Amino acid sequence: MADLFSQTATPRVYATPLGVDFCAALVAGLDRLLAGQPPEAIARVDLYVANARMERRLRALYLARGPGFLPRLRPVQALGDQADLAGLPAAIPPLRLRLELVQLIGRLLDAQPNLAPRSALYDLADSLADLMGEMFEEGVTPQTIAGLDVADHAEHWQRSQAFLDLVTHYMGDEAALTREARQARIVAALARQWETAPPAHPVIVAGSTGSRGATAQLMAAVARLPQGAVILPGIDRDLPREIWERLLQDRHAGLDGEDHPQFRLAKFAHRLGLDPHAIPDWPGASRPPGTRGALVSLALRPAPVTDQWLAEGPRLTGVAEAMAGVTLLEAPGPQVEATAIALRLRQAVEEGRRAAVISPDRVLTRAVTAALSRWGIRPDDSAGQPLSLSAPGRFLRHVAELEAKAADPEALAVILKHPLCHSGAERRSHNLRTRDLELQVLRAEPGVPTRARLVDWAEKRKTDPGATLWVGWLADHLLDPPDPGPIPMETRVARHRARAEALAAGPGVAGSGELYEKEPGEAAAALMDDLAAEAAAGGAITALDYRDLFEALTRDREVRQALYPHADILIWGTQEARVQGADLLICAGLNEGAWPAAPDADPWLNRALRAEAGLRLPDRVIGLAAHDFQQAVAAPEVWLTRAERDAETDTVPSRWLNRLVNLMAGASADTQAALAAMRARGADWIALAERQLAPEADVPFEPRPAPAPPAAARPTRLSVTQMETLIRDPYAVYASRVLRLKRLDPLRTDPDARLRGTLLHEVMERFVRETQAALPDRATALARLMDLTDAVLDEQVPFPAARRLWRARMARVAGYIVDSEAERRALAVPELFEAKGTWEVPGSGVTLSGIADRIDRLPDGRVAIYDYKTGKPPTKDEELHFNRQLWIEALMAQAGAFGLAPGTEVARIAYIGLGSSPGPVPHDPDPERLAQIDADLRRRLTHMQDEAQGFPSRRSVRTTFTAGDFDQLARHGEWDETQAPVILPVGGEGEP
Repeated sequence: MADLFSQTATPRVYATPLGVDFCAALVAGLDRLLAGQPPEAIARVDLYVANARMERRLRALYLARGPGFLPRLRPVQALGDQADLAGLPAAIPPLRLRLELVQLIGRLLDAQPNLAPRSALYDLADSLADLMGEMFEEGVTPQTIAGLDVADHAEHWQRSQAFLDLVTHYMGDEAALTREARQARIVAALARQWETAPPAHPVIVAGSTGSRGATAQLMAAVARLPQGAVILPGIDRDLPREIWERLLQDRHAGLDGEDHPQFRLAKFAHRLGLDPHAIPDWPGASRPPGTRGALVSLALRPAPVTDQWLAEGPRLTGVAEAMAGVTLLEAPGPQVEATAIALRLRQAVEEGRRAAVISPDRVLTRAVTAALSRWGIRPDDSAGQPLSLSAPGRFLRHVAELEAKAADPEALAVILKHPLCHSGAERRSHNLRTRDLELQVLRAEPGVPTRARLVDWAEKRKTDPGATLWVGWLADHLLDPPDPGPIPMETRVARHRARAEALAAGPGVAGSGELYEKEPGEAAAALMDDLAAEAAAGGAITALDYRDLFEALTRDREVRQALYPHADILIWGTQEARVQGADLLICAGLNEGAWPAAPDADPWLNRALRAEAGLRLPDRVIGLAAHDFQQAVAAPEVWLTRAERDAETDTVPSRWLNRLVNLMAGASADTQAALAAMRARGADWIALAERQLAPEADVPFEPRPAPAPPAAARPTRLSVTQMETLIRDPYAVYASRVLRLKRLDPLRTDPDARLRGTLLHEVMERFVRETQAALPDRATALARLMDLTDAVLDEQVPFPAARRLWRARMARVAGYIVDSEAERRALAVPELFEAKGTWEVPGSGVTLSGIADRIDRLPDGRVAIYDYKTGKPPTKDEELHFNRQLWIEALMAQAGAFGLAPGTEVARIAYIGLGSSPGPVPHDPDPERLAQIDADLRRRLTHMQDEAQGFPSRRSVRTTFTAGDFDQLARHGEWDETQAPVILPVGGEGEP
């Protein structure tokens, strides 16, 4: 085989211009250089590419050509994974390294708690591992870090130094190698070996910019080989020589070009003593025609020389033709942006074109995927899905949570209803039991159900013989008390895995059900295997720390599911702009903070110390993203999209888009016309997207409903408290009494006002019953009232914080309760407690029922009716028009309800306020007022029974912000309270 590069000098560096399909050009160039050689010659070429995505694209290009030989392809970063290369031992697994760092940092934080909160343990371990990797890649030793001038950074340096001292032993020659250290040593060994014994076959590094130190060293060594070459991606042929020269000068004298898209190429060329302006094109990679590259290059000039816009901008020619393939879409919001992109992708499918969305904004790309689903198009997303969001990942995270805290009803329901729980046989029976358990047990009472309660529930299911076995399985794996203390990590992992597999399989079934099936399950199994293999390095770990560790690991791992995505509709990250190979590129989410993203905060070294140590600056990330953008925007057809506003505020355009727009807006009339045309094309798609999102014009809004059921279906029994509901929101009475709907009790029972009201009613009933015969002295009464409060709190409130808070509130009002109780005893003697009563309202056909909190008997035989209020008692106007509970109870008492004799006279009714501002709201009901309320009550109930009348929704709500249980059923939001209700006959023949 003839030498592939025999006619060129070394160091040998080529480049592909912007706008070139790098992978296609690489293949074409190799074909040209190997022309006339036997087919197997390509198999002797070692081809190192920038990343695995580029490797996959190259393999796809070769496979599309049919049978033949391929070069020996591998990613640059995979050098460190090769076994026994350069005689080095295998690298320490990243998980083991992080577990060891967690142990070291944990012990340091235990000894010096002021260094950092323990909640930052895993984040510190990850960032410290990343810093170690960067030090290996850039050749920075701990001695270099220790020798930094930190006079102006004393406090921060002292904290950082304490942590950095932990990892010094990992940096030694005899230490176990990390992946980055192994990569760096392999590259150094290869470079030394090639100096004396260069390979006799071609070696090429393609597609990398040399942004990492070890990679740049490898590229430099390959470029000097007799049969070696480096191919740089996306060189800017329009950048003047003087700008190339000044990019690398001292920041005070030069351009501070670290964030410039061509900075890394300039730095690599400088390393080899080459003039980047004179680097030749890779064979077959000619520069695309037109002036778009010149326009973009000028727009991205470093800030100190943007005055060149004034001189060079007006001289640009052919801008309209160059930018004819560029669309600028500035959407009013993210939804419109995603919809417009989806519409263009749909058109690309119809045209048979290959289209790719490039964006680092994962929220936006998920919205595009969702928008495409309406047409059955599933894009091929290169990023996949985090394991934490997959079904197995979520299930394993839920089970890990059980190790840290006892399962509450909400956690039980989440696990039992997960699709992977009981995924073996009899899944349907499991779902039915889970539904019934949720409604009959989990929502019925607060707190975690006991095994005895579950067994009792199962035994009552006479037609379900498998229920007892099922609840035993449930109790065995979900009701075990947690073990929060530190135990060996091997034990934690084994228990976690065993519990998850048992829950996934089901009762009496071996194996793990469907937990480890398909790609997400395989990824979950691999994670559990890795944890089991490396658990010894984790030492003793608490349940909370294990949960946090596991969640972090699931976020770091990605899953790609083979669900047959569309082969020509792609979603890429920004780095894949250099891969290209699409007819249409959509650069989406071009807003500052997204593209480019803000650099991550560095907890170890500030910018000045990083520069002094020789580590990478934060601007490097921005520069690489700028290079990706510059390559993408040079494609034949490009969309540049952004949303002018996100969910919270106005957005700022990406700095690169802002520069391009500003240059075109002021350079010349031609550039202004080209910019207007770009925006016009985008506006057309925005209008199309807005029409797509607009509701159909012929679908009317629902009216404000007032359903009118037939007389036979109307309620004949109401509670006294429902009378206020009938006045304020009759629709709620219709939904609860006619449709017999009930709001589900929450799974997570919170200490709300309802529970507090129940508690205080119980305390008052017990206190008054005990002292019914005689009220003791004030001190004794106060002590007994608080004792009863403690007893009821312990019995009925399973919330420690609420118990303490509510006891303190009771202590504040206890004096008022005792003193006011003495006043009530002077008037009457307690006789009835929580007295139930019914009353068939004459002439209405409706029976009212109610419970009087307390009825006292006066010496003259009359009675006083009291109602305890933990909230604010109703005002006079509210009683007059809405809240007539006590007045109606007085009418019921006169009619002989509550066990009283008919004709009993009511001397007093009163609300006893027990809230933050306690006090009574008493009334001495006069016959005239009672007669008015009696007449109005009969009128309302008669009106309710009239089938010509409806039950309007939200007739007299307290405020327009008041939410009702049945507002969604009434379609509230499609109408408001200013609209008149529409009577809708329901339930009759031909009616819904």
